[in-house]
Amino acid sequence: MKRTESVYNGVLIVNKPQDFTSFDVVAKLRGILHERRIGHGGTLDPMATGVLPVFVGGATKAADLAAAQSKGYTAGFSLGYATDTQDATGTVTERSDKRVDTETVRRAVEGMRGEQQQLPPMYSAIQVDGKRLYDLARKGITVERKTRTITLHTCELLSFDEQTQCGVLRVVCSKGTYVRTICNDLGETLGTYATMTSLVRTSSGRYSLEQAYTLEQIQQAADSGSLDALFLQTDSLFTQYPPVELDDTGYQRMLNGAYIAPEHAKGMPKAQGQLCRVYYNGLFYMLGRVDTLQRGGLALFQEKRFR
Repeated sequence: MKRTESVYNGVLIVNKPQDFTSFDVVAKLRGILHERRIGHGGTLDPMATGVLPVFVGGATKAADLAAAQSKGYTAGFSLGYATDTQDATGTVTERSDKRVDTETVRRAVEGMRGEQQQLPPMYSAIQVDGKRLYDLARKGITVERKTRTITLHTCELLSFDEQTQCGVLRVVCSKGTYVRTICNDLGETLGTYATMTSLVRTSSGRYSLEQAYTLEQIQQAADSGSLDALFLQTDSLFTQYPPVELDDTGYQRMLNGAYIAPEHAKGMPKAQGQLCRVYYNGLFYMLGRVDTLQRGGLALFQEKRFR
């Protein structure tokens, strides 16, 4: 059966509510939009709130690219105890009476910046031998996990209350980083324990919290027939790449999956490997890549098509 064209096509920035999984948000939007082709750009834990890019229609092909981009967070933490989940939703496993001053915490936080190895928590969706770690953890089973390379581009202490031993971090990190593990590791560095008490994703790639809508706002827009105004175009994910405009010949070659010669791709960069946004009659169609032809010379190749 031929798939019908989606009514909506683009990116919807959702302010995920607490206690919703990312899949819960997708399921809710499928009901509001009456659209099956919906995906999200990076999982958020149920306790977290904030930026969740949701891709609709042909834009779903961009979801994996969004998930790979850096994310920004503000995270609340409390020193003096640890939980089995590394956040406040878990069961307390350890306590410490050690108290730490603000300057000591600040120095420890600043020392966490840069590339490093992180051990994923047992309460995570990572699979080991086909089983989710959180399923094993709920049965009291702990298994060996491989560390992964992450980068903390930014890690700073926004505030710390010496009386309550509670603070707030600002983190900008690479894909696959567990912020609750950052809090846990901070506790270890300080010679005590630490638990993440709140988490807000403030950015996902180029998308910010200021661009995000609540599910209630999206439902209201659907009820009033103004949903289109909430959508960003798919190319909003790729504004760092230069635009290229195809002529009629270039458009036909794109539809056929063929390479496109420079004379049919206005604005095509001259650097091999350069990615670019590709348009026809002002509509965004694909992410293109400049590469070398076997016979020599440069041409535009399809990297990923969205229509």
